Order: sequence, then structure tokens, then C-alpha cells
Amino acid sequence: PTANRLRGVSFGNDIFVAGGQSGTIVRSTDNGSSWDNVTSPTGENLRGVSFGNDIFVAVGQSGNIVRSTDNGASFDNATSPTTSNVSGVTFGNDIFLGVGQSGTIVRSTNNGSSFDNATSPTTSNLSGVTFGNDIFVAVGNSGTIVRSTDNGASWDNATSPTTSNLLGVTFDNDTFLGVGSSGTIVRSTD
Repeated sequence: PTANRLRGVSFGNDIFVAGGQSGTIVRSTDNGSSWDNVTSPTGENLRGVSFGNDIFVAVGQSGNIVRSTDNGASFDNATSPTTSNVSGVTFGNDIFLGVGQSGTIVRSTNNGSSFDNATSPTTSNLSGVTFGNDIFVAVGNSGTIVRSTDNGASWDNATSPTTSNLLGVTFDNDTFLGVGSSGTIVRSTD
């Protein structure tokens, strides 16, 4: 349904939702076989999408954050505390957490209705964030890895084995795995 670049996708309640360039939002209710356009409340690029507590949240350029409470059929603007680009978003322990430009970290404790800034230990751009074992982990430029063990309220730098830009991170099987430029792969089992 769109020729615009899509940058983030998430799945919940048997529905896929993707977001991208110029505020584009599309959704699929048939396992990705077909997609429909969804009216977006923003014209800014969306970069990440997450799902939790029956809510879809998308984050993007200039601090834009949008949310859907009806399985992605419609989206409204959420209250954002930043004008910095937010690149990644995840959900864990009833918290939506976004990361982005210049170390920006934003978090919502009310199902994505509004977000507050969290104090970041870095000014490096953060690109990806994930949640596992009650820990949020975010990755970014120059090998930056930051973590929070208190639901995203406070953050510390983690020791990184690389200076390559890290772009994505995920968690499964008691392992955090980050990937980045030049084929970089980093992992943590602790």
C-alpha cells in the first residue's frame, strides 16, 4: 500500500504494524499477506514500533511518538518530552522505552500515553533497545552499550568489546545479542 521506506515492525494480537518514512503506518491482519494504510497523526519519519499491553507504540524523528489502542486501526500522538530523533522502542515490565539521538532515553509507565526523559549515561546516538531478564539494554554508536535494572529509571554504561557502531539488539535464551557495522556481533550472557 506504500512506496515509502518502512523502518520498524512489530506484532501483537495477531496483527503486524509497520511504520516508516513521512509518518507512514501500515497494518496486516492476515499474517502479512496483505497490508492496509492507516491514517497517521504525524508526517515525521517513524523508526521503531513495539507492542505491549494491547498497545502499539511507534517512535521517530523529532521526538514524535504515536500509539494505537485499537490493534493498529488508528493512531494518536503521545506526549513526548523530546525533540530528538527516537530510533528504537521496546516494551517490558509494563514500560514502553525508547532510545535515540545524543543518548536520548524516554519511558512511559502509562501504556504509552505520555513519556518522560530518563537520565542517560551517554551522549552517543542510541539505535536499538530490548528487554530481557528484567533488564533493558540499549546499543548505539562507537560500541555504546547501556543498561537499566530498574525498569528504565536509571542507566549505566556496560563494558563493550567493540568501537563499531551497534545498530540492533535482542534477547532470548538468557543472551543479549547486539549487531552493527562491518558485521559486528556482540553477546552477553551475564
